[in-house]
Amino acid sequence: MNGETEGSLRLYVLIAATLSSFLTPFMGSSINVALPVIALQFRIDAILQTWIPTAFLLAAAIFAVPFGRLSEIYGMKRIFIYGNIIFTLASLLSALSPSAVALIIFRAIQGVGSAMIFVTGLAILTRVFPPMERGKAIGINTAAVYIGLSLGPVLGGFLTRFLGWQSIFLVTIPLTLLVLAVTVFRIRGEWADAAGERFDVPGSITYCIFLFLLMYGFSALPDMIGAIMILMSVVAFLVFLRMELASGSPVFNVRLFKNLRFAFSSLAALINYSATFAVSLLLSYHLQYIKGLDPGSSGLILVTQPVVMALVAPLAGRASDRFNPQTLAGLGMAIISVALISLSLLGRGTPVAMIILSLLILGLGFGLFSSPNTNAIMGSVERRDYGIASATVSSMRLIGQAFSIGIVTLIFAFLIGRVPISPANYELLIKSTRICFLIFGVLCFIGIFAAIARRNDAHEKDKGS
Repeated sequence: MNGETEGSLRLYVLIAATLSSFLTPFMGSSINVALPVIALQFRIDAILQTWIPTAFLLAAAIFAVPFGRLSEIYGMKRIFIYGNIIFTLASLLSALSPSAVALIIFRAIQGVGSAMIFVTGLAILTRVFPPMERGKAIGINTAAVYIGLSLGPVLGGFLTRFLGWQSIFLVTIPLTLLVLAVTVFRIRGEWADAAGERFDVPGSITYCIFLFLLMYGFSALPDMIGAIMILMSVVAFLVFLRMELASGSPVFNVRLFKNLRFAFSSLAALINYSATFAVSLLLSYHLQYIKGLDPGSSGLILVTQPVVMALVAPLAGRASDRFNPQTLAGLGMAIISVALISLSLLGRGTPVAMIILSLLILGLGFGLFSSPNTNAIMGSVERRDYGIASATVSSMRLIGQAFSIGIVTLIFAFLIGRVPISPANYELLIKSTRICFLIFGVLCFIGIFAAIARRNDAHEKDKGS
C-alpha cells in the first residue's frame, strides 16, 4: 500500500466516494427545478422536456453493468478516474449547449461517466471497509446522495434565477477535479479481482440493447412503437440470459439472483426508486405552475425531503450493522408508501404546509430504507462479486429512476399530450400528478414485501460475515 495506513486509505476512499456520490443527485435535483426555465428558453413541449433527465438516466443505467465488469477486470480505481473525467467534460459541454437536442446528448454522455463513478465508488468503499463497519460507511455515502438532493433544489433554484441554468453544470466541475486529485494522489493500490479474465463483449452488447429497448420503449408509450420495442426487449433479455448462463466469464453473473436476499433486496431498490425519483419533478411542476412560485422558493420547499434523508441515512446505516437491515428497509418502504398516497390528494387548494409534512414523512422513510437495503445487497455476495453487486445497486437505482420519469411521461402523454404546459391545461396537470402519486404509493406498498423477504436468512448471514 506504499506506506499508506489502512485507516488513511479508508478515509480517502470515503472522501472520494462520498464527494462523487454527491454530484449526480445534486445535478439531477437541480435540473428538475430548472426544467421549466430550460423548456421556455428552448421552446420545447412537456414530453421533450422530460428527456433532459431521462437521457442521463438511460445512459447511466445501460452502461452500469458493463463498466461494473470492466472495473473487476481492469481495476476499479482506473474506471472511477475515467468516469470523473468524462463527467467533468460532459458538464462543461452541457453548460455550452446551443439547443435542447444538444443538451440531451451531452446529458447522455454525462450519464456514461456517472455509471463509471457509481459502480466503482460503492465497490471500492465496500472493499476497504470490514463487514462490521460497512453499514456505517454506506450510510455516510448515502447521506452524501441526500445532501446532494437537498442542496440541488435550493442552489439550483437560485443559480437558475440569478446566473442561468448553465451555472448548475459549471459549479460541479471544481468538485469533480477535487475528487480526481484525491483519487490520483492519495488512494494507493488497485482492485481488480477478475484481472486477466475475458470481457464478455457479446453479452455486454446484448444487455445494452435489451435495456435500451425496454427503457426507450416504455418512454415511447402509448405509441405503437413503444409496445413493439418492449416486446423486442423481452426477446433480447431472453437471449442475454441464455448467453450469460453459458458464458465462462459473463458480464453479469445472473446466478447471483439465486441468492434470494440479493434478488429481493435488488427488487426492493428497483421498486423504491421507480416510486420516488419523480417526486421532486412533479412537485416542482406543481409549485411553479399551480402555486406560481419561482424556482428558488420551490427549491426551499423541496429541500425538506432530502434534508431528513441526510439526517436519517447515517443512523440507519449504523443500525443496519447491528440489526436486521431488511426489517429496517421494510419499515422505511411502508413509511414512504403512506407519504406518497397522501400526495395523491394534491390539489389547487392544498396548503404548502401539507406538502412539506408529506416531504418530511417521505424523507424519513427513504432514509430508513436506502442504507440498510444497500448494506443487505452488498453483504449478500462474495468479495469477488462486489463490482457486479455495486453495478446492480446502481442499475436498480438508475432503471428505477428512469421508470419513474417514464411513468410521468406516460401519464402526461395520455392526459396532457405533446403540448407545452400552460394555464389551459393546469387541471390536467393536477390530475396527472395525482394519478402518478397514487401509482407510486401502490408500488411502494408492494415493495414492502420485497424489502422484508427472507429476512431471517439475511440476518443470520450478516451476523456470520
